[in-house]
Amino acid sequence: MNTPYRGLPENKSRIVYVRPVLVADLPDELREQMSGEMGEDGVIYSVNDPDGKQLALVADRTLAFHLAKANDFAPVSVH
Repeated sequence: MNTPYRGLPENKSRIVYVRPVLVADLPDELREQMSGEMGEDGVIYSVNDPDGKQLALVADRTLAFHLAKANDFAPVSVH
């Protein structure tokens, strides 16, 4: 059956990927901006679209998932 369901956006994924990022790996300018926002062990979390475009950087994993869900995205953890 190839009947499209009209309630979902066509060709638009609502999935976002949440992955840890070492603050030390960020560019200097961004690292300075994130200095007060660092999570434990100098790790923050990146929320990315399916093409890899970074949508947000947040202090912890829980916040990344809440941010995604609040914006009607389905977050998936990437290691």
